[in-house]
Amino acid sequence: MTNPSFKQDMLPRFNTIEPTHIEPLIRELLDANRQKLSALLSQPKPYTWDNLMQPLENMSDDLNKVWSPISHLHAVMESDALRKAYNDTLPLIIEYHTELSQNEKFFDAVSSIANNPDFEKLNPAQRKIIENDIRDFKLAGIHLPPDKKSHVAKLQQQLSQLMTKFSENVLDSTHAYTLHVTDRDKIEGLPLQAVQLAMDNAKQRGLDGYVFTLDYPSYSTAIKFLHNRDLRKTLYGAYSTRASDRGPNAGKWDNTSIMDDILNVRYEIAKTIGFDNYADYSLATKMAKTPNEVLHFLHDLLIRSKPIAENEYKEIQTLAKQLDGVMTLEIWDVAYYSEKLRESTFNFSQETLRLYFPIDNVLHGMFALVNKLYGITIKKEEGIEVWHPHAQFFSIYDDNNELRGGFYTDLYARPHKRDGAWMDECRVRRRINGQGLQYPVAYLTCNFMPPIDNQPALLTHDDVLTLFHEFGHCLHHMLTKVDYPSVSGINGVPWDAIEFPSQFMENFCWEKESLALIAAHYQTGALLPNDLYQKMINAKHFQTGLQMVRQIEFSLFDFRLHLEYAPTTSHLVQTILDQVRKEAAVIPIPEFNRFQHSFAHIFAGSYAAGYYSYKWAEVLSADAYALFEEKGIFDRTTGRSFMENILEIGGVRDPMVSFVTFRGRAPTIEALLHQSGIS
Repeated sequence: MTNPSFKQDMLPRFNTIEPTHIEPLIRELLDANRQKLSALLSQPKPYTWDNLMQPLENMSDDLNKVWSPISHLHAVMESDALRKAYNDTLPLIIEYHTELSQNEKFFDAVSSIANNPDFEKLNPAQRKIIENDIRDFKLAGIHLPPDKKSHVAKLQQQLSQLMTKFSENVLDSTHAYTLHVTDRDKIEGLPLQAVQLAMDNAKQRGLDGYVFTLDYPSYSTAIKFLHNRDLRKTLYGAYSTRASDRGPNAGKWDNTSIMDDILNVRYEIAKTIGFDNYADYSLATKMAKTPNEVLHFLHDLLIRSKPIAENEYKEIQTLAKQLDGVMTLEIWDVAYYSEKLRESTFNFSQETLRLYFPIDNVLHGMFALVNKLYGITIKKEEGIEVWHPHAQFFSIYDDNNELRGGFYTDLYARPHKRDGAWMDECRVRRRINGQGLQYPVAYLTCNFMPPIDNQPALLTHDDVLTLFHEFGHCLHHMLTKVDYPSVSGINGVPWDAIEFPSQFMENFCWEKESLALIAAHYQTGALLPNDLYQKMINAKHFQTGLQMVRQIEFSLFDFRLHLEYAPTTSHLVQTILDQVRKEAAVIPIPEFNRFQHSFAHIFAGSYAAGYYSYKWAEVLSADAYALFEEKGIFDRTTGRSFMENILEIGGVRDPMVSFVTFRGRAPTIEALLHQSGIS
């Protein structure tokens, strides 16, 4: 038998997606699904997995296969027409899902299966789906009278529209700003790659000289390396006031009232359902069970890391004073003098490493690494339709040469593409009667500095960490052996465990054996020299305290905001942020800073009252990786155990049970502290 490989008919046709067709197509699909559900609920009882739940799994997945590429294009190739089509159609999707989750006849039907003695005869994935569905019915207000159900439905629509608008404001304000510089002396200190990017940005706009944008590759390099303090201040001011009432586009794309409205709607949803606040509502689907558990975890980390962060900040202040007589260190100076401190302390710069991380070499090395870990093989596929010339498609095979899944990559920053890095689903693993297996497919999206002047894209080590992180999510999605979409791959996994496999992958970016696979000079092919590797390792824990308190600050701000919000409070966002900064922050933040206005993770994403998940899951990932350190980082027995107990299990099993099965004990925070250089 010939092993299958991906063909275009198994994947989306991105080039056929016309904005004007999106709303009618989705309306037709939703109406068809409603009719199917009505027929399923009208059939003679008893309801079973085969006559109710499996058809619903199929319906949901068929809808997702149509909506997923539309949603993806909205994130990576937005146009005015696509934005309008997306905004016109999203309310229909929300309305449909709300209808399902508030349908009492549907709830009674699912409950009847759970209450049937034959329930225990179902397999674990089927039981988990039914248990999750019953939980989600309750979280959607199935128990409420009709008027309150209607109120929750309207709130869900409103929330979706507000979150979309928040994201659009960030995107528009980011891409509206440019800083044009014609004097070569003013860009002194900028690395060659960044100079070329600034020149390319200018050429694209028909300008001489150099253009800086707020896209992260342009901004982050400029703020770290530009000698000119005034330019750094100007760029910081623009970046830190995006989508706000301050800065160069003050009020034009202002998210101030939108944040308040989002918080109010979330609060109303939680209260109407029966929770005291949105934090409690959020924790109903997470590993952590109480707000105190989360707050204690974060404060414990803060107590251990803040003294280290304070000392690290003093070192930056001292160096700025010694080098340039800077008596008052401003926030736009911190990244610049931090880089100077790294160079003076370790004789090392991230930009030096960039020469050893050409993108193709990093990808090939990353694929070789997971082959050593899990026995999987990754192949680039030609002839697969993509949405942009930079996008590519890869397939993944296991050690029996059986197809397991595939993924698209889209790795470079460009206009009309959402900032940041993320993984998302394109296809979910599913067993299709008469047609075999539907293989899982992922999107891996980053915003690295693009290739310029016929040179390959060159990554920093931080970029490599980001790539490995998102690829960890992809592996979690693609290597699943669960055949039911609702708990396949990353689906059904508690949100505070979702970052476990992704953060786990980052660890390999520091190992000499791994770097021998991924690092080679882009011109000569020479491996990373031992002395440069040692400098990198010596600098591994550079400012780890400052990095830790920054993540804790974001986590506390998010969690307290959703825990303490009440409609009677005014200016709560800024008030809580100020309080959290007073407690957690080490670096003084200027009054004009409006970080919160572009904090899309919590205001436009899935991390509301859940940003703590990054640190929570990092405890799991650090402790899991410690076993590889004990056994050997490419130990196949340990790798196979991790794949079977963590990556393949999907959302079927409690993550803590999976961790203990893999590790032999519960996780401890000590591995994270050790890995961070704090203990």
